[in-house]
Amino acid sequence: MEAIKVIILLVLLIIFILLELYTLLLSCRRGHGAWKYLKLWRYAHRGYHDKPQVPENSMAAFRRAADNHFGAELDVHLMRDGHLAVIHDSNLKRTAGVDVAVEDLTVEELKQYRLEGTDETIPLLEEVLPLFEGKSPLIVELKSERGNYDELTQATAELLDRYSVLYCIESFDPRCLRWLKKNRPEIVRGQLSGNLLRDGQGSDQSKATLFLLSHLLLNFMGKPDFIAYNCLDRSNWSLQWCRKFYKVQEISWTLRSKEELQRVEADGCLSIFETFDPRGV
Repeated sequence: MEAIKVIILLVLLIIFILLELYTLLLSCRRGHGAWKYLKLWRYAHRGYHDKPQVPENSMAAFRRAADNHFGAELDVHLMRDGHLAVIHDSNLKRTAGVDVAVEDLTVEELKQYRLEGTDETIPLLEEVLPLFEGKSPLIVELKSERGNYDELTQATAELLDRYSVLYCIESFDPRCLRWLKKNRPEIVRGQLSGNLLRDGQGSDQSKATLFLLSHLLLNFMGKPDFIAYNCLDRSNWSLQWCRKFYKVQEISWTLRSKEELQRVEADGCLSIFETFDPRGV
């Protein structure tokens, strides 16, 4: 009987240690003061676009979001000349019909291309920010490529300093959040995730890395203020544990119906939406 008791105690001790380690890996920061304002808005995914007339991540889409009193989510890449381009994909094949990486371009080269068959050019972040000064806030997603996570994060933070815009910064890459934690802790920072093994986000990463990112097990690197998680994968246990233990804010992406919007907002999530008008919900 004594041997059985010892075994039980050892098993319980191992379970406790593993649970403590799990919780530490999921570390988040609580209680940033900016939430009282950020929570007042809904956020249009890549701007309030309306294809084919208004392409995603275009000046027209961002102007439309600001004019309709929505916040906006946008994507940022660091270009060869140090400027910041607002575009989702690194390769411009899908959005502009040219097989070239935005990281290899200068501003002059970038402005030669048009978005999705329209007259809209690919905007710079410095062109978008004035649209939101004194208006609605932004969710700025950092798209790191080729190991430029530190340079991208620093350049974005320094540019945002020049404008009176309320914002938060998110990324799939926890190294971007690590830079913010170390160098700009006052900025609201968030870890992007979802079922990355299924969706292929960050496909240049190993399956082991995608597993860790999907389950938020690299949170300790940047201690995010929020988790931006795919709305299809909200049952993920790590996400739920972050919410329950750390009381972290969840942002849900990308919502494509009023029913989805109602469900996530009833759970206290902020919403990133597209393809419908959320007013009246």
